[in-house]
Amino acid sequence: MHSTRSRSDHRYVVVGCGGLGSAAAYWLSRAAGGRVLVLERHTLGHDHGASQDHSRIIRYAQHQDAYAALAPAAYAAWRDLERVSGQTLVAETGGLVIEDVESRLGLATVGRNLGGYAAVADRHGVDFELLDARGVMRRWPQFHLHGTEEAFYQRRTGVVDARRADATHVALARGHGAEVREHSPVRALRPTAGHVEVVLDDEVIRAEHVVVTADARTNEVLDGLIRLPLTVTQEQVTSYATPNLLDFSSARFPVFTWHGADDFHDFHGFPVHGEVATKLGQHSGGHEVPADTRTDEPDPLRRKRQEAFLAEHLPGFGGPELSTRTRLCTIAPDQHDVIDTVPGTPRVSVAVGAGHAFTFASLIGRILADLATTGTTRHPIGAFALDRPALTDPCAPRTSCG
Repeated sequence: MHSTRSRSDHRYVVVGCGGLGSAAAYWLSRAAGGRVLVLERHTLGHDHGASQDHSRIIRYAQHQDAYAALAPAAYAAWRDLERVSGQTLVAETGGLVIEDVESRLGLATVGRNLGGYAAVADRHGVDFELLDARGVMRRWPQFHLHGTEEAFYQRRTGVVDARRADATHVALARGHGAEVREHSPVRALRPTAGHVEVVLDDEVIRAEHVVVTADARTNEVLDGLIRLPLTVTQEQVTSYATPNLLDFSSARFPVFTWHGADDFHDFHGFPVHGEVATKLGQHSGGHEVPADTRTDEPDPLRRKRQEAFLAEHLPGFGGPELSTRTRLCTIAPDQHDVIDTVPGTPRVSVAVGAGHAFTFASLIGRILADLATTGTTRHPIGAFALDRPALTDPCAPRTSCG
């Protein structure tokens, strides 16, 4: 027996209200003025996806041209958001990329080495410094290095407050007239002549354009339109109640990325910011999970790896474990983002962040608004197209994160 569904019309519908969806909601409502409906499966700010937590890395220093080309516009989008909201969302702490050169000899790192970072920075006019181990420890004596490490430093790297940014996007979207509905899972999208039907449990919404920012549930929402070869992993970060607050304050200690021997020894760390704690996570390498079965249980092996890394290289960084939080990471085979309209279905566009999109979240929202309202964007997003070989050729190689 089928339930009776009511029907309504909205010009634009955004499916998913995390980092990318909240940004799309804001930029769409700013452009379209009150004709935007946002559908969130859970509650706003939930912990079931990828956008929770208070700090994510933002940086000009990228290891690939596709991202470096977008970085200036990403910073500009955040500054614009701060200007119109009065909120402080970005804190520049400086940022280090440290490579354990000796342990990485012979690895195929696809530009994720200091030479790759430096070459991309040179091509895009980004200032940076290259430091040896002694230079790092002289400037930041918190590090204990063995002497074979090398580092890339960029002063404008910093932290964007993810939770506050999402809330700011949502508040401003509502201020422009957008409607945001919680507990509204989308069951199907059905393109029709001139519209897309968005099927909910008790309603069918007719939209001129639908923006899908559903992360781990992307294929579920797009079922019947396109299927992407996405992998969903469960990642985690740990916050430590360090007793050394001054040494690891954001004024004295930078955001850092550590490239070790393999994916299991790549880490990213944060100074004290947003909470009275330092924060460390393994860069990638979490186990695959369906979105419905992820857990809040931390991986004890990752904890041990992090503790060993801190004991060896940052002994003052740790302290009693304040919390370890898990999150989902949805990744394409080539580790690139997805930002495009669906081939053959131009009234549906999609974005997937590949685990490293929060630097660009507000900008991606603006790009999605461009695609929905004009069908194009001035920003270079060719590398993130849906028709690229990594998404269409089942024999295309999978790229390592390391």
